[in-house]
Amino acid sequence: MSVCTPPRNPDAEPLQLPQLALVRQRFDRSAIVDPAAATHAELDRVIPSDLPLQGKRVAITAGSRGIAALGEVLAATAAFFKSHGAEPFIFPAMGSHGGATAQGQREYLEHLGLTEAHLDAPIVSSMEVRQIGETHHGVPVYLDATALAADHIVLVNRVKTHTKFSGRLESGLFKMLAVGAAKHLGAATVHRESVRVGLAEVILSNARLALKRAPVLAGIALVENAAGALHTLCACPPATMEDKESGLLTLSKTLMPRLPVQDIDLLVVDEIGKNISGTGMDTKVTGRNRDILSEFDEPDPTLPRVKRIAIRDLHPDSQGNALGIGFADFTTDRLVAAMDYGKTVTNALTGISPEKAAVPIHFPTDRAMIDAALGSLGAWQPNTVRLIRIRDTKHLDVVAVSPALLPDLPGHCEVVHTPQDMTFDAAGNLTPLELNLS
Repeated sequence: MSVCTPPRNPDAEPLQLPQLALVRQRFDRSAIVDPAAATHAELDRVIPSDLPLQGKRVAITAGSRGIAALGEVLAATAAFFKSHGAEPFIFPAMGSHGGATAQGQREYLEHLGLTEAHLDAPIVSSMEVRQIGETHHGVPVYLDATALAADHIVLVNRVKTHTKFSGRLESGLFKMLAVGAAKHLGAATVHRESVRVGLAEVILSNARLALKRAPVLAGIALVENAAGALHTLCACPPATMEDKESGLLTLSKTLMPRLPVQDIDLLVVDEIGKNISGTGMDTKVTGRNRDILSEFDEPDPTLPRVKRIAIRDLHPDSQGNALGIGFADFTTDRLVAAMDYGKTVTNALTGISPEKAAVPIHFPTDRAMIDAALGSLGAWQPNTVRLIRIRDTKHLDVVAVSPALLPDLPGHCEVVHTPQDMTFDAAGNLTPLELNLS
């Protein structure tokens, strides 16, 4: 059932919405020109030349995030090992995503364009795991059974901030090993035990044990720039993986995109999705996490301060997983209709975060949603309300801001289009930001 705005006097003037100016944020856009060549060079550097690889089976991880150049890196990794006579294969390492089924995880990779034909390597998807030990905290450690049966495992993942905690290691190779490659059972165990031990510590201790017990040959760490392109690619052996990932996390934090101002009345987000962030939209960008369990390491970020969040759509690459919808105060009927309830709830419960699957008030059109969101601020005026519209929390190089924010823009921001009226299509939905760039 749709939730509609309260009836208005038909003779009343339409609500005057704030105009929006397009602003470009000047971030470091340095990027690797040839990811495949960089992958080969890095693997050549860290894989011992005398290591016998002929006929060896090499399991290569593939996660559920929309990572820059991931297909090129995975294909190049498989090609490298094939050139040395090995038999590489790709296995989904995405915890409970894809509905926590083997077929669902394979389909998720295919939806991201990671097909056997594109990667020139077989994809072996299974939810079967084996327990390989128990940490000193008493936490069992699991790993994909197919990967454990291989001669070598190669981890491939992006290094970035984690949406739940801050630490020396956050989201990267260690998390891929402790959570993603541990499939649904392992991911659920890590999150359950994190309430007792702390998520940062569980990931660290589980991954350390896995590095000792599993045949991990190397990790390939990827760092993106603020525009979502591949900035750094670094391969490392298990012995140096922890220190290398820590250094790359520091680099990632200097490169990550942020909103241009810290005090916002209304943030309009065009799309959320698992391919954008593990929580649909990055909590380090929005400042909103809503973890109910105080034992989950830390409270919500204090900055930015966002009073209301309205989200318009779910990215198709999320395949119906609308985790993070619960961060919003307002959304649309079409996002709710695009939500796969089973996938979303499975992910939320696995992560001990049911609040992130809660469905907010929703409306039939963007215009109705924005009217309601602005109305919920109390007395507001078009010339003073502080509104930002973004594509998603991963792509913040171009944002739209209301006139009240223009005096507060920092020096790295450039106004590329003066304030103009918000434009809606015939159905009452916002037109794409890119259409206003001319």
